[in-house]
Amino acid sequence: MGKLTALKVKNAKLGKHGDEHGLWLVVQDGGAKSWVFRYMLAGRAREMGLGPAHTVSLADAREFARDCRMQLLQGIDPIDERRRRRAAATHSKTFAECAKRYIDAHKNGWTEKHKREWATSLETYAYPHIGNLPVNAIDIDEIMRVLEPIWTQKTVTATRVRGRIENVLGWATTLKYRSGDNPARWRGHLENLLGKPHRIAPVNHRPALPFVDIPEFMAALRKQTGVAARALEFTILTVMRSGEVRGCKWSEINDKLWIIPAERMKKTNREHRVPLPERAQEILEEMRKFGEIDLVFESQIRAGKPLGDQTLIRKLRDMGRKDLTVHGFRSTFKDWASESTPFPGDLSEAALAHTIRNKVQAAYERGDKLKKRERLMDAWAKYCESDPDATADVVPIKRGA
Repeated sequence: MGKLTALKVKNAKLGKHGDEHGLWLVVQDGGAKSWVFRYMLAGRAREMGLGPAHTVSLADAREFARDCRMQLLQGIDPIDERRRRRAAATHSKTFAECAKRYIDAHKNGWTEKHKREWATSLETYAYPHIGNLPVNAIDIDEIMRVLEPIWTQKTVTATRVRGRIENVLGWATTLKYRSGDNPARWRGHLENLLGKPHRIAPVNHRPALPFVDIPEFMAALRKQTGVAARALEFTILTVMRSGEVRGCKWSEINDKLWIIPAERMKKTNREHRVPLPERAQEILEEMRKFGEIDLVFESQIRAGKPLGDQTLIRKLRDMGRKDLTVHGFRSTFKDWASESTPFPGDLSEAALAHTIRNKVQAAYERGDKLKKRERLMDAWAKYCESDPDATADVVPIKRGA
């Protein structure tokens, strides 16, 4: 038997009065009385309301609490189970159903890699916790169950998962599958519960070659043979990302211009035109002898396929440069343009296909500065091919001098 009796319930004063195995009677200011079942799950204390005392008797409350304990023994969260039942009565959609429909609605504007990342991250981190939950039953507790285990260990991944959950729940709200505030929103909400990402995991910039050393490196690279060596050289000369180069097609080449379609631009999802300096054009001519398919840099191991995503980094390792990454050459270019040329910063940003973060500035700068970038890329190519000894004592140009 529990500690409470019908008479004790009737005469109970302000506060919480325990009965047995997690059942509590809560008396609020004004005399209102209600039943609460308290329990621990995954190290977190939770409370589940069982109804007002004037409607739910002591015997009924004990029976409800017993049902909840039985669910816990089966690994079922009583609160989640009640939400599922309520949602079933209202024909709500589960988070997994909404996520898949959200992805289907937006995938035409995404790259293949972006599609995979969306699906994989939600399947790995979100679905085990909230995949089968109705979207109208998801609140802050469920979001924290997804994010807390990975927030400090996999901070970058966790921030992306949070944003994706927020987008899915926002989509579900628009379609009236749920209502109310978005429990996955950051500003003014989760930022109060989770550490700021940039303080947990500061950005580690990828190793970059000092620009004064690029002529010597490029001279060594030109002595290397094979498709991987030419693809790496082409990547450095065009300052594009590895994936955009490895997927380069002959149908994208228009004389001295490389036009990358929007669906292949990793960050911007906008068409990008790349002016090709003379050495880049020579590399293309050299590549024509390696195959007859549309791919410029075809794998020599997997016929008809592009170079693998580790091929260029392996070439660097073969050259004894374990200290470098392929992406780091974009930083090398940026440092060279900023410190030793008179070209304005926005021109090198355009060459790197960086998005203008200032919305007002972006509204006015809708062109891609192609003619000016032609001169910039020609100057970069000439610097890369220059005599290494002649660049040893490069003096950076001072702005405004």
